Amino acid sequence: MNQDDLYFMREALVEAEKALVLDEVPIGAVIVYEGEIYARGHNLRECLADPTAHAEIIVMRKAAAKRGSWRLHGMTLYVTLEPCPMCAGAMVNARLDRLVFGAFDPKAGAAGSVMNLVATEQLNHRLTVTGGLCAEEAGEILKRFFQRKR
Repeated sequence: MNQDDLYFMREALVEAEKALVLDEVPIGAVIVYEGEIYARGHNLRECLADPTAHAEIIVMRKAAAKRGSWRLHGMTLYVTLEPCPMCAGAMVNARLDRLVFGAFDPKAGAAGSVMNLVATEQLNHRLTVTGGLCAEEAGEILKRFFQRKR
């Protein structure tokens, strides 16, 4: 972890707050390329009625469209919650270099908690992973959301 990681994770937390305002599960993400934010997004499953509209999928789609290629070599994805299996698989398929996430997800985490899809030897690509960055802040946003729902 370095200062840049902290800055970019805070930007992902800003995206999570945007999701919270929309009454979406507050997960935010940014993709960084060459030291700059290349794409940003947050969960939009409810707004779009789309089960695949997770923050990670949203930012990977934006980055791929901007790049004009599905290959996202050289990019790092920052997300406030450990990715689920769908998102982790998409990250592997997109050939992202690195994943940095906030809170661990003991129920569905696919970057070390439940499984480690992003580092599975049998797959053709693996990501470098840093987990737990700003985990407390990311967890607090999620707690606020679910407390409102109860």
